[in-house]
Amino acid sequence: MPLSLPVPVTGRIRIIRANLLRTAVCLTTVWQLISGMPCRAQESSSLPENRSTTHATLFGTGRTSLYETYLSPVTYTGPHLSFLHETLRKTHWLEGRITVQSIFDGFFCYTSNRAGNSDEMGGKFNYSIGWHYNWNVAGCLRLMAGGKIHAGLGAIYNNRNSNNPVQAKADADLCASLMAVYPFHIRRVPFTVRYQAYLPLTGTMFSPHYGQSYYEMSLGNYDHNVCFTHPGNAPSMRHLLTLDFPVAGFTFRTGYLCDIRQSRVNGLRSHIWNHSFMIGYVKHFNFIKRKESRHRPFVL
Repeated sequence: MPLSLPVPVTGRIRIIRANLLRTAVCLTTVWQLISGMPCRAQESSSLPENRSTTHATLFGTGRTSLYETYLSPVTYTGPHLSFLHETLRKTHWLEGRITVQSIFDGFFCYTSNRAGNSDEMGGKFNYSIGWHYNWNVAGCLRLMAGGKIHAGLGAIYNNRNSNNPVQAKADADLCASLMAVYPFHIRRVPFTVRYQAYLPLTGTMFSPHYGQSYYEMSLGNYDHNVCFTHPGNAPSMRHLLTLDFPVAGFTFRTGYLCDIRQSRVNGLRSHIWNHSFMIGYVKHFNFIKRKESRHRPFVL
Protein backbone atom coordinates (compact mmCIF):
# COMPACT_ATOMS: atom_id res chain seq x y z
CA MET A 1 0.00 0.00 0.00
CA PRO A 2 1.64 3.28 -1.07
CA LEU A 3 2.44 5.84 1.53
CA SER A 4 0.54 9.11 1.40
CA LEU A 5 1.93 12.35 2.68
CA PRO A 6 -0.13 14.54 4.86
CA VAL A 7 -1.96 17.39 3.17
CA PRO A 8 0.13 20.14 4.79
CA VAL A 9 3.40 18.53 3.53
CA THR A 10 2.06 18.25 -0.05
CA GLY A 11 1.10 21.93 -0.09
CA ARG A 12 4.57 22.95 1.06
CA ILE A 13 6.18 20.93 -1.75
CA ARG A 14 3.94 22.63 -4.34
CA ILE A 15 4.88 26.06 -2.98
CA ILE A 16 8.61 25.24 -3.13
CA ARG A 17 8.26 23.98 -6.72
CA ALA A 18 6.44 27.18 -7.77
CA ASN A 19 9.13 29.37 -6.16
CA LEU A 20 11.92 27.42 -7.87
CA LEU A 21 10.15 27.78 -11.22
CA ARG A 22 9.76 31.53 -10.78
CA THR A 23 13.44 31.87 -9.82
CA ALA A 24 14.53 29.90 -12.89
CA VAL A 25 12.40 32.08 -15.17
CA CYS A 26 13.86 35.29 -13.67
CA LEU A 27 17.44 34.04 -13.99
CA THR A 28 16.85 32.99 -17.60
CA THR A 29 15.42 36.41 -18.46
CA VAL A 30 18.32 38.25 -16.82
CA TRP A 31 20.85 36.05 -18.66
CA GLN A 32 19.18 36.70 -21.99
CA LEU A 33 19.29 40.46 -21.38
CA ILE A 34 22.95 40.42 -20.34
CA SER A 35 24.05 38.18 -23.20
CA GLY A 36 22.03 40.17 -25.77
CA MET A 37 23.43 43.61 -24.90
CA PRO A 38 26.92 43.12 -26.42
CA CYS A 39 25.43 41.71 -29.60
CA ARG A 40 23.16 44.68 -30.09
CA ALA A 41 25.96 47.09 -29.25
CA GLN A 42 28.19 45.39 -31.78
CA GLU A 43 25.47 45.50 -34.43
CA SER A 44 24.80 49.20 -33.85
CA SER A 45 28.51 50.05 -33.87
CA SER A 46 28.99 48.19 -37.14
CA LEU A 47 26.64 50.62 -38.91
CA PRO A 48 28.04 54.12 -38.25
CA GLU A 49 27.08 57.20 -40.21
CA ASN A 50 28.62 57.78 -43.62
CA ARG A 51 31.61 60.15 -43.33
CA SER A 52 31.71 62.03 -46.63
CA THR A 53 34.54 64.50 -47.19
CA THR A 54 35.45 66.77 -50.08
CA HIS A 55 38.94 68.19 -50.61
CA ALA A 56 39.66 70.94 -53.14
CA THR A 57 43.01 72.56 -54.00
CA LEU A 58 43.06 75.70 -56.15
CA PHE A 59 45.80 77.91 -57.56
CA GLY A 60 45.21 81.37 -58.91
CA THR A 61 46.50 84.72 -60.05
CA GLY A 62 45.07 88.19 -60.11
CA ARG A 63 45.52 91.80 -59.00
CA THR A 64 46.22 93.25 -55.57
CA SER A 65 45.72 96.75 -54.21
CA LEU A 66 47.77 97.69 -51.11
CA TYR A 67 47.25 100.81 -49.04
CA GLU A 68 49.27 101.14 -45.83
CA THR A 69 49.55 104.66 -44.43
CA TYR A 70 52.12 103.35 -41.94
CA LEU A 71 54.46 102.73 -44.91
CA SER A 72 53.28 105.15 -47.60
CA PRO A 73 50.41 107.58 -48.23
CA VAL A 74 49.79 106.23 -51.76
CA THR A 75 48.22 103.06 -53.14
CA TYR A 76 50.30 100.27 -54.64
CA THR A 77 48.89 97.84 -57.22
CA GLY A 78 50.28 94.78 -58.95
CA PRO A 79 49.92 91.06 -59.66
CA HIS A 80 49.80 88.27 -57.12
CA LEU A 81 49.88 84.48 -56.89
CA SER A 82 47.53 82.64 -54.56
CA PHE A 83 46.46 79.20 -53.41
CA LEU A 84 43.50 77.79 -51.51
CA HIS A 85 42.85 74.39 -49.95
CA GLU A 86 39.34 73.61 -48.73
CA THR A 87 37.91 70.67 -46.81
CA LEU A 88 34.17 70.02 -46.40
CA ARG A 89 33.21 67.24 -44.00
CA LYS A 90 29.81 65.93 -42.98
CA THR A 91 29.15 65.42 -39.27
CA HIS A 92 26.53 63.37 -37.40
CA TRP A 93 25.14 66.44 -35.62
CA LEU A 94 21.46 67.27 -36.17
CA GLU A 95 20.91 64.14 -38.28
CA GLY A 96 23.85 64.91 -40.54
CA ARG A 97 22.81 68.47 -41.45
CA ILE A 98 25.91 70.16 -40.02
CA THR A 99 28.91 70.48 -42.34
CA VAL A 100 32.38 71.51 -41.18
CA GLN A 101 34.38 73.68 -43.58
CA SER A 102 38.06 74.48 -43.18
CA ILE A 103 40.05 76.70 -45.56
CA PHE A 104 43.78 77.37 -45.67
CA ASP A 105 44.84 79.98 -48.21
CA GLY A 106 47.55 82.50 -48.92
CA PHE A 107 48.95 84.95 -51.46
CA PHE A 108 52.15 86.76 -52.42
CA CYS A 109 52.09 90.04 -54.34
CA TYR A 110 54.56 92.46 -55.91
CA THR A 111 53.11 95.93 -56.33
CA SER A 112 54.24 99.39 -57.45
CA ASN A 113 52.98 102.93 -57.01
CA ARG A 114 51.58 104.97 -59.87
CA ALA A 115 54.87 106.78 -60.49
CA GLY A 116 56.75 103.49 -60.71
CA ASN A 117 59.58 104.62 -58.39
CA SER A 118 58.66 102.51 -55.37
CA ASP A 119 57.62 98.92 -54.78
CA GLU A 120 55.88 96.96 -52.06
CA MET A 121 55.91 93.21 -51.56
CA GLY A 122 53.37 91.50 -49.38
CA GLY A 123 52.06 88.13 -48.39
CA LYS A 124 49.63 86.59 -45.95
CA PHE A 125 48.37 83.20 -44.80
CA ASN A 126 44.80 82.67 -43.59
CA TYR A 127 43.08 79.78 -41.86
CA SER A 128 39.40 79.50 -41.09
CA ILE A 129 37.07 76.81 -39.79
CA GLY A 130 33.30 77.01 -39.75
CA TRP A 131 30.12 75.07 -39.10
CA HIS A 132 27.14 75.35 -41.45
CA TYR A 133 23.56 74.10 -41.24
CA ASN A 134 22.20 72.63 -44.49
CA TRP A 135 18.71 72.63 -45.92
CA ASN A 136 17.24 72.15 -49.39
CA VAL A 137 15.03 74.79 -50.98
CA ALA A 138 13.48 74.99 -54.45
CA GLY A 139 14.41 71.50 -55.56
CA CYS A 140 18.15 71.05 -55.99
CA LEU A 141 19.15 74.40 -54.51
CA ARG A 142 20.86 73.95 -51.15
CA LEU A 143 21.57 76.73 -48.64
CA MET A 144 24.17 76.61 -45.88
CA ALA A 145 24.42 79.16 -43.08
CA GLY A 146 26.61 79.33 -40.01
CA GLY A 147 29.67 80.87 -38.42
CA LYS A 148 33.43 80.77 -38.93
CA ILE A 149 36.57 81.43 -36.94
CA HIS A 150 39.32 83.13 -38.96
CA ALA A 151 42.97 83.93 -38.25
CA GLY A 152 45.56 85.55 -40.52
CA LEU A 153 49.28 86.33 -40.40
CA GLY A 154 51.44 88.21 -42.91
CA ALA A 155 53.63 91.22 -43.65
CA ILE A 156 54.16 94.05 -46.17
CA TYR A 157 57.59 95.41 -47.12
CA ASN A 158 58.32 98.81 -48.71
CA ASN A 159 61.69 99.16 -50.43
CA ARG A 160 61.94 102.96 -49.97
CA ASN A 161 61.46 103.20 -46.20
CA SER A 162 64.59 103.01 -44.10
CA ASN A 163 63.25 103.44 -40.54
CA ASN A 164 60.08 101.35 -40.73
CA PRO A 165 60.13 99.32 -43.96
CA VAL A 166 57.84 96.51 -42.76
CA GLN A 167 54.28 96.41 -41.52
CA ALA A 168 53.21 93.18 -39.79
CA LYS A 169 49.66 91.87 -40.29
CA ALA A 170 47.92 89.70 -37.71
CA ASP A 171 44.19 89.38 -37.07
CA ALA A 172 41.54 87.00 -35.76
CA ASP A 173 37.78 87.25 -36.34
CA LEU A 174 34.41 85.66 -35.74
CA CYS A 175 32.49 85.67 -39.03
CA ALA A 176 29.01 85.03 -40.35
CA SER A 177 28.95 82.78 -43.42
CA LEU A 178 26.34 82.01 -46.08
CA MET A 179 26.64 79.52 -48.94
CA ALA A 180 24.43 78.45 -51.85
CA VAL A 181 25.05 75.24 -53.84
CA TYR A 182 23.22 74.30 -57.03
CA PRO A 183 23.97 71.06 -58.96
CA PHE A 184 22.70 70.76 -62.52
CA HIS A 185 23.27 68.77 -65.72
CA ILE A 186 24.03 69.78 -69.30
CA ARG A 187 23.56 66.85 -71.70
CA ARG A 188 23.89 64.42 -68.77
CA VAL A 189 27.17 66.01 -67.67
CA PRO A 190 27.03 67.00 -63.97
CA PHE A 191 28.03 70.50 -62.89
CA THR A 192 27.94 72.20 -59.48
CA VAL A 193 27.96 75.96 -58.99
CA ARG A 194 28.54 77.44 -55.56
CA TYR A 195 28.61 80.93 -54.07
CA GLN A 196 29.88 81.74 -50.59
CA ALA A 197 30.19 85.00 -48.70
CA TYR A 198 31.33 85.67 -45.19
CA LEU A 199 31.58 88.84 -43.16
CA PRO A 200 33.76 89.38 -40.06
CA LEU A 201 31.59 90.52 -37.17
CA THR A 202 34.05 91.01 -34.33
CA GLY A 203 37.68 90.28 -33.63
CA THR A 204 41.13 91.64 -32.84
CA MET A 205 44.11 92.80 -34.89
CA PHE A 206 47.64 94.00 -34.38
CA SER A 207 48.53 97.53 -35.41
CA PRO A 208 51.22 100.02 -34.38
CA HIS A 209 50.05 103.47 -33.41
CA TYR A 210 50.53 106.47 -35.64
CA GLY A 211 54.18 107.51 -35.36
CA GLN A 212 55.17 104.47 -33.29
CA SER A 213 58.17 102.45 -34.47
CA TYR A 214 58.74 98.72 -34.09
CA TYR A 215 61.91 99.55 -32.17
CA GLU A 216 59.80 101.28 -29.52
CA MET A 217 57.51 98.25 -29.33
CA SER A 218 60.56 95.97 -28.95
CA LEU A 219 61.50 97.98 -25.85
CA GLY A 220 58.09 97.22 -24.32
CA ASN A 221 56.35 100.52 -25.14
CA TYR A 222 52.79 99.30 -25.60
CA ASP A 223 50.33 101.79 -27.10
CA HIS A 224 47.06 99.93 -27.69
CA ASN A 225 48.68 97.73 -30.35
CA VAL A 226 46.03 95.01 -30.01
CA CYS A 227 42.83 96.59 -31.31
CA PHE A 228 39.22 95.49 -31.12
CA THR A 229 37.67 95.28 -34.61
CA HIS A 230 34.11 95.37 -35.89
CA PRO A 231 32.37 96.33 -39.16
CA GLY A 232 32.62 99.98 -38.15
CA ASN A 233 36.43 100.20 -38.08
CA ALA A 234 37.32 97.11 -40.15
CA PRO A 235 34.67 96.54 -42.86
CA SER A 236 35.89 93.38 -44.56
CA MET A 237 34.33 90.57 -46.59
CA ARG A 238 35.12 87.63 -48.83
CA HIS A 239 33.22 86.30 -51.87
CA LEU A 240 33.92 82.97 -53.57
CA LEU A 241 32.18 81.77 -56.74
CA THR A 242 33.13 78.34 -58.12
CA LEU A 243 32.07 75.85 -60.78
CA ASP A 244 32.82 72.10 -60.57
CA PHE A 245 32.93 70.07 -63.78
CA PRO A 246 34.20 66.60 -64.79
CA VAL A 247 36.98 65.91 -67.28
CA ALA A 248 38.08 62.36 -68.13
CA GLY A 249 36.80 60.95 -64.85
CA PHE A 250 38.29 63.72 -62.70
CA THR A 251 36.55 66.69 -61.09
CA PHE A 252 38.01 70.14 -61.67
CA ARG A 253 37.04 73.48 -60.15
CA THR A 254 37.38 77.00 -61.48
CA GLY A 255 36.32 80.14 -59.71
CA TYR A 256 36.68 83.78 -58.72
CA LEU A 257 37.79 84.95 -55.27
CA CYS A 258 37.27 88.49 -54.00
CA ASP A 259 38.99 89.12 -50.66
CA ILE A 260 38.56 92.56 -49.12
CA ARG A 261 40.47 93.32 -45.90
CA GLN A 262 40.55 96.90 -44.62
CA SER A 263 40.83 98.73 -41.32
CA ARG A 264 41.07 102.16 -39.71
CA VAL A 265 42.63 101.88 -36.25
CA ASN A 266 45.25 103.76 -34.19
CA GLY A 267 45.25 106.68 -36.62
CA LEU A 268 46.30 104.40 -39.51
CA ARG A 269 44.39 103.26 -42.57
CA SER A 270 44.98 100.01 -44.40
CA HIS A 271 43.46 97.88 -47.11
CA ILE A 272 44.36 94.70 -48.99
CA TRP A 273 42.09 94.05 -51.96
CA ASN A 274 42.63 90.81 -53.86
CA HIS A 275 40.82 89.68 -57.00
CA SER A 276 41.83 86.16 -58.04
CA PHE A 277 40.86 83.78 -60.84
CA MET A 278 41.51 80.23 -59.67
CA ILE A 279 41.52 76.69 -61.01
CA GLY A 280 42.23 73.34 -59.37
CA TYR A 281 40.97 69.86 -58.68
CA VAL A 282 38.42 68.25 -56.34
CA LYS A 283 38.48 64.88 -54.59
CA HIS A 284 35.58 63.13 -52.85
CA PHE A 285 36.04 60.55 -50.11
CA ASN A 286 33.59 58.19 -48.36
CA PHE A 287 35.32 56.68 -45.33
CA ILE A 288 32.41 54.31 -44.55
CA LYS A 289 30.18 53.36 -47.45
CA ARG A 290 26.58 52.34 -46.84
CA LYS A 291 24.20 50.95 -49.41
CA GLU A 292 21.21 52.77 -47.98
CA SER A 293 22.00 56.11 -46.42
CA ARG A 294 19.38 57.63 -44.18
CA HIS A 295 20.52 61.18 -44.88
CA ARG A 296 21.89 62.86 -47.95
CA PRO A 297 25.63 63.56 -47.62
CA PHE A 298 25.57 67.34 -47.53
CA VAL A 299 28.97 67.85 -49.15
CA LEU A 300 30.00 68.94 -52.63
